[in-house]
Amino acid sequence: MKDEKSFRSAQTKFILSSAIVYAFFYLTRKNLSMAQPGMLDEGVISTYALGTMLSIHGIVYGLSRFINGFWADRLNGRIFMTIGITLSALMNLFFGFTSLSVLFAVFWIMNGWTQGMGFPACAKMLTHWIHPKELATKMSIWNTSHSFGAVMALGLCSYLIYLGLGWRWCFIVPGALALLISIYCFFAVKDSPSEAGVEELEIEGTAKTDSGAAGSITSADRRRLVFGNRVIWLIALANFFVYIVRFGFLDWGPTFLKQFKGIPVAKGGLMIIAFELAAVVGTIFAGWATDKWFKGRGVRTCVFCMLFAAMFAFGFWFLPEGAPIWQATLLLMGSGFCIYGPQALIGIVAANQATKEAAAMANGFTGIMGYASTLVSGIGIAFMKETFGWGPALFAIAAMALFGMILFMLAWGANADGYTSSTNGQTANEGK
Repeated sequence: MKDEKSFRSAQTKFILSSAIVYAFFYLTRKNLSMAQPGMLDEGVISTYALGTMLSIHGIVYGLSRFINGFWADRLNGRIFMTIGITLSALMNLFFGFTSLSVLFAVFWIMNGWTQGMGFPACAKMLTHWIHPKELATKMSIWNTSHSFGAVMALGLCSYLIYLGLGWRWCFIVPGALALLISIYCFFAVKDSPSEAGVEELEIEGTAKTDSGAAGSITSADRRRLVFGNRVIWLIALANFFVYIVRFGFLDWGPTFLKQFKGIPVAKGGLMIIAFELAAVVGTIFAGWATDKWFKGRGVRTCVFCMLFAAMFAFGFWFLPEGAPIWQATLLLMGSGFCIYGPQALIGIVAANQATKEAAAMANGFTGIMGYASTLVSGIGIAFMKETFGWGPALFAIAAMALFGMILFMLAWGANADGYTSSTNGQTANEGK
């Protein structure tokens, strides 16, 4: 690369600007977890209806990530992302101003679709900006945008509730802020190094098409890179269990802390913020450990993360009634530290395995499997809570981490990436 300094500067600007925008996708998605106790108290929605809405929203989001993954690999990521955050902002504003129960579901499910336009665009752009040898570390740093966005949602909505403004403002204020950030996205985020005026990233051994010509990849080649790779299938299935644990705490956290532990919503929100802050540290650590200790083999890091996530989650379940809040907070923080490593690394592994030619499609596929988990973390948790109580529901969430660990173990021997092609044009992990 002729001008390394200019490229590194532009790369840093891209990582920061895209992370800021993606944090606002989370602000306009995770605000519901803080609003739902107020909605339940006012009787505007039932527990079952809320659980169903969460499940459908998650499935629609997963489908959106999957379908938009096909488009994001072909279109300008900056424009694609700008449209997504703008539409999500509008859905939040519509949700906050409506009073009809059916419209709550309509707008939140539509929000699920628009939210799915964010990550595929980012996954595609990140692989054009970051070399595979650095992807685990740098994309993990970028991935903390999830946690900062959730912290923004929890902190801002906790403050709005503390002021007595009511649950509706948990959607109106984030929606207005997201409209402003959409303007920033359009001008600040750059789709590729060439759009930023610097040289394109060169990656040795880039996967070739069957004809052997680099740069002429077809839709069939992209499908082969994704659906012909055993590792991508395994991590996609593991993602189902990762997201049950993650959303079990994140979506239901303030509610079960209030109903199961008797902790007020405002304090419960602060505890979930602690969960997310621990996730920031855990995400960065997991990325660093992957590059430093496992030479880019992210699935190996995920095995240990899921094991310890299960231990912390079971510890929270065993915590006796009346135990000090600090103990519950530390156990939640331990869970957050561990579970967000796999959440970040799955996207990184998928991008590296599918190469930059099909990174968005691969992340769309792992995403749809992850968000299919909302059938369990949404209506499933609601059913268990209403039928058996919060205790068995929390036990089930903890057990899911162990299932995820087993699937990651099955992919233990995977190569670090799919860029090195064998003589027959297949990546080393295909067909294994």
